Amino acid sequence: VMQFTQSKILLFTAVVLFTGACREDPERHLKLGNWYAQKGLVDEAILEFREVTRLYPSNPRELTRTDVVVLTKAHNNLALMYTKKEWWNYALGEAEICFDLRPTKENHELVQLVKRRADLEGS
Repeated sequence: VMQFTQSKILLFTAVVLFTGACREDPERHLKLGNWYAQKGLVDEAILEFREVTRLYPSNPRELTRTDVVVLTKAHNNLALMYTKKEWWNYALGEAEICFDLRPTKENHELVQLVKRRADLEGS
C-alpha cells in the first residue's frame, strides 16, 4: 500500500490545479472575439474565432451539444469577419461549416447570402 505524505498530496494538488488552469477555454476566446468585433478590430477577432475552432476536435461526433453551439457561433462569426475583409471564398467556407454543424434556416440563409455576394464580387 502506497503511503501518501503531505508533500506528495500538495504536489499532486498543485499539478492538478496548474494543468486545469492552463487548459484553453473556447468560450473565453469566443467572448474576446466578439468584443474585438464590436470594437471593429477585425483581424484580432478573426484570430480569436480561429482559436475557438482550433481548440475543438475535428470529428463532430466528439462534440457535446454545447460544444456544437460554441463552435457554430465561431464559424458564423468568422464568416462575417471574412466578409468585412471581402474574403468571399473563406467566408463561404465558414458559412458552409456553420450550416454543416447546425443545419438551421438562419445558417442556410447565411450560406446563400455569402454565395450571392461572392458571385457579385466575381470571386
